This record gives sequence, structure tokens and C-alpha cells, in this order.
Amino acid sequence: MGRLSAVPGRLALATPRLARRSGEAERLRERNAARPNWYSTARWQRLRIEALTRDGWQCRQTGVMLVGRYPAPNSPAVDHIEPHRWDPDLFWDLGNLQSVTKAWHDSEKQRREAAGRR
Repeated sequence: MGRLSAVPGRLALATPRLARRSGEAERLRERNAARPNWYSTARWQRLRIEALTRDGWQCRQTGVMLVGRYPAPNSPAVDHIEPHRWDPDLFWDLGNLQSVTKAWHDSEKQRREAAGRR
């Protein structure tokens, strides 16, 4: 019984961390609930295919052919050149889209945006 009595003490120590994470998750859910979910629409899927076709299924940043299947590094991603920040004009503008590899989008693009560059 000595071992079982130690369990509630350990769980009690985790409670503040769990509550903190729960609060962060709740704020994130609230923030995302206010945003439209345009990425899950048929309109976005059509626009995405249009951008990929226009670019010949080739990454505009690296020249790599976009032939991989998600989550492969050479799988296709369609990137907003200028971050749209939920502005519908920027989001739906084909001229603001570029075909890139998932690897480029998940690494170099994120570094550029963090540094305030496009």
C-alpha cells in the first residue's frame, strides 16, 4: 500500500502543469474558432490544383518536382507568398500563391516569416 499512497502526490504535482496547458489549448481553440476554415473547402482545393498546374508541379523555390506523397519532403505544398493573415483578398489571390515542396515550406519559409521576410 505504500506505493499506491504515493500516486496521488505525484498526480497533484502535475495538476498545475495540466491546467496551464489546458488554458493555453482553450485560448488557441477560441482564437481559431474566430477564423474561417478556408483550407478545408472545395474552393481551396480547386485553387490549389490550379496553382500546382500553373507551376508545372515544380517547386518555385528549389526547382524540385512535386511528386512525393504527404508527408514526403518533395510532396506539394501551396504557399501564400505574402502572408494572408485571414484577409480574403490575399488568401484567394492566385497571384499570391506559389507551389513549393513541403520541406521548403516547413523550414525555409518558416524561418523567413519568423525573421519578418517573405
